[in-house]
Amino acid sequence: MKLSVEVGEEEVEEAVDRAWKAIAKEVRVPGFRQGKAPRKVLEARLDPGLARSEALRDAVPDYYVKALRDHDVDAIAAPEIDITAGEESGPVAFDAVVEVRPEIDVPGYDSIEVVIPSPEPDEAAVDEQIERLRSQYAELEVADRPALAGDHVTIDIQGTQDGEPLDGLTADDYMYEVGAGSILPEIDHQLSGSKVGDILVFQAEHPDEDEEPIDFRILVKEVKEKVLPELDDEWAAEASEFETVEELKADLRARLGRIRRGAGQMAVREKMGEALAALVGDNDVPEALIQSEMQNRLHEMSHRLGAQGIGLEQYLAATGNSPEQFKDELRDAGVLAAKVDLALRSVARVEALEVLEADIDEEVGHAASHLGRDVTELREEFEHAQQLQAIRSDISKRKALDWLLERVRIVDEEGNVVDYADLVVEGHEHEALATGDETADETAEPGSAERLDSDEQDTDENHEQDDQA
Repeated sequence: MKLSVEVGEEEVEEAVDRAWKAIAKEVRVPGFRQGKAPRKVLEARLDPGLARSEALRDAVPDYYVKALRDHDVDAIAAPEIDITAGEESGPVAFDAVVEVRPEIDVPGYDSIEVVIPSPEPDEAAVDEQIERLRSQYAELEVADRPALAGDHVTIDIQGTQDGEPLDGLTADDYMYEVGAGSILPEIDHQLSGSKVGDILVFQAEHPDEDEEPIDFRILVKEVKEKVLPELDDEWAAEASEFETVEELKADLRARLGRIRRGAGQMAVREKMGEALAALVGDNDVPEALIQSEMQNRLHEMSHRLGAQGIGLEQYLAATGNSPEQFKDELRDAGVLAAKVDLALRSVARVEALEVLEADIDEEVGHAASHLGRDVTELREEFEHAQQLQAIRSDISKRKALDWLLERVRIVDEEGNVVDYADLVVEGHEHEALATGDETADETAEPGSAERLDSDEQDTDENHEQDDQA
């Protein structure tokens, strides 16, 4: 799109005057304090065109932004600006060629159907939680049989390379859970089926491919099995704040339900995002918009990693991703986000979802409260920084998302219809439209939080995907 802009001579002259004042602070003129030399004196001593060049360099971008706002142009890339008049004197005119966000149609957005896992926990899931809790109260008893997965064996272990013992792989009377996989897979394989008195001699590959294999010698000295407590009310009272097994199960069932409903809510948003993106053609998405989304994600990810003292290279090394893989994943996320952005804007436009001044006031009020700022001052800053249009767009997309959530058809994997309102749990109501990597831990703790291992407790997902609405 080409935008032709004209700026009156009076407005340009104000910019030139500001430029002379800035120049005055940088030069020394005999007889005047620095910054106090009059403009006429400076014009006589310096190139008269210097201030105008400086003024146009500083002011044209402002004129351009004002023109975008006045003509309601949604630019998505930096402009190419060509000054066509006024470089030396008089009014200024320039052409700005800029890529704008396209308006597209997404037929079928009002008949989206998504499939999610059942939000209701079955008894098998509840029983699994019960067994996990019972396992924490298990006692170890000597077993007169070969070792099985889950058994604890007492061993003398010696790991060597070229006959030299390796630190961390040599110990006596070491208790190890068969099948835990906490050392090397070969160790679990050798211990499975072993008996007291067995001497296991074998070789295992070093985790580092550049290292030589490790030689192991293991003496099996004792085999113990887990004996779970009886599943009765006495155990329930000991293991939780509940008096009976049924009360404990009811609590677990309720907690699992909340977790599954929260996960279901996230799944609806994720799948809706994918469905909306599928309605947008690849040719409808400008490369500039994709690159912008990629840059936003990279910036936010770098910020989060930096807050943890982790660099991007460290992150890639820890996750095993190559820079090429990371870039591909970043682009995939950028394409998805750009498509969802265009689709939501289309829904808002077609359905005439109006953004009221009261909506903007509420949004600015939330921001002011969060930042501890005065509402009026913050709104003035947003206006000065030309950010109110971005806020308006965000509200519009959020309204489009709400409109869609009221109409999307949701079914579970067995074909049962699910009401989205039934999925909303506290803490998830204002989540953004997901973009594909949210997960939910389906482990519920009973009554006393400390009763389950930290990695087995229910989690409130910290969804940090960028808002798509």
